[in-house]
Amino acid sequence: MPVMNDEVPDEGDFDADRKRGEFDNITPEDFIHGGGAGHGNPPGWLGPADINRARHQMPIAYVEIVPVRTDELGRIAQVGSLLRVSDDGSIERTLITGRVLFHETLREAIARNIAKDLGDIALPLLPASLHPFTVAEFFPTPGLSEYYDPRQHAIALCYVVAIGGDCKPQDETLDVEWVAPRSDMMETFINQMSNGHDRIVRQALAWAGI
Repeated sequence: MPVMNDEVPDEGDFDADRKRGEFDNITPEDFIHGGGAGHGNPPGWLGPADINRARHQMPIAYVEIVPVRTDELGRIAQVGSLLRVSDDGSIERTLITGRVLFHETLREAIARNIAKDLGDIALPLLPASLHPFTVAEFFPTPGLSEYYDPRQHAIALCYVVAIGGDCKPQDETLDVEWVAPRSDMMETFINQMSNGHDRIVRQALAWAGI
């Protein structure tokens, strides 16, 4: 809880051990790239041990993006999916997905995670509205829901985002493959996705009227 006016924080409050003004010079870019004001990671940054502990104690906010290419009338002409290396070293077909960082807006989280997987010149056309087409709640317990993530309980806000530039896969993404939404290959790609990502693509197509 932030300190407001002359309020005295309780011992367990979030800001109880922080000086006034500690966040004053922090920008969203500091939380995206790290290194606030040149002094290492910014306040609130979680290292691997801390994020793993958080994942076992609380739901984590995510954005999940179905990348598409559109024609001159704005209709979906192609749907993208990613080939990437999973945590166990196998190759999986999936979507663009990632955490919302502390002090980061949803719009910034969408842009950052697209750039992380598709490169800085993917040129996403971010949606005018931040209302997701669906919300997917992933659980670490198999069978509890159609969405499964063995690492954590994650709440993912799902968006369809048009990609206007060139894609150069980054990080753990090996390739991005595009397919027409009504082609037979689309069904093949969807069936290769697991843990509920296939359902998210079907919901995205239905939301777009396909």
